[in-house]
Amino acid sequence: MFEDKPKLLGESEALKARLKQLDEFHVAPLTAFVRTLRDKMGSEASIPYFDPWDGGIEAEVLFLLEAPGSKARNSGFVSRNNPDETAKNFFELTSEAGIDRKCTIVWNTVPWYIGSDSKIRPANSADIASGIESLAELLALLPRIRSIVLMGRKAQKAKEHIKQVSPSLIIHTCPHPSPLFVNRLLGNRQILLEQLQAVQSFLEEGESVAS
Repeated sequence: MFEDKPKLLGESEALKARLKQLDEFHVAPLTAFVRTLRDKMGSEASIPYFDPWDGGIEAEVLFLLEAPGSKARNSGFVSRNNPDETAKNFFELTSEAGIDRKCTIVWNTVPWYIGSDSKIRPANSADIASGIESLAELLALLPRIRSIVLMGRKAQKAKEHIKQVSPSLIIHTCPHPSPLFVNRLLGNRQILLEQLQAVQSFLEEGESVAS
């Protein structure tokens, strides 16, 4: 019904339709994970859902960013279709790199919104330490996961923790797709694209081994 495009979840009917998909088979365990985390953190914690248009429990790659922005808080999804420039950059760059979103899911090092009503603040060490406590539980729900892509310096602080809880995972790192990075220097977008292309090459190598 809806074309997969940047900022799609800024359209009210598209958002309503996406919410109706939360309990589809491939994403239902992740939806339950978010609901449990919300119960644990309390009513004040704003924790967006995983996007049903991604791979859900069938994902092979987890993209881990910093924390949900205000648009993710408003839409209720961690999604490349959110109506903000970071999500748009992520949508366009992963598409250009040839990465099938059905092979991926997207999450945050700090799963809940941090900041004021109008502006997110940067995640600090305490945020990250608290945020990654549930990461092992998430990974246990992903039987096909092979790699985590840590996007940005804050997410990369989770690297040692990931090595401890899931040492078999391949860890990729790349810059955060925010406009602050992508638009800062002329070559930055290309740097990010090339690193995402390396992730796609990793996926293709796995397909070759499987076949």
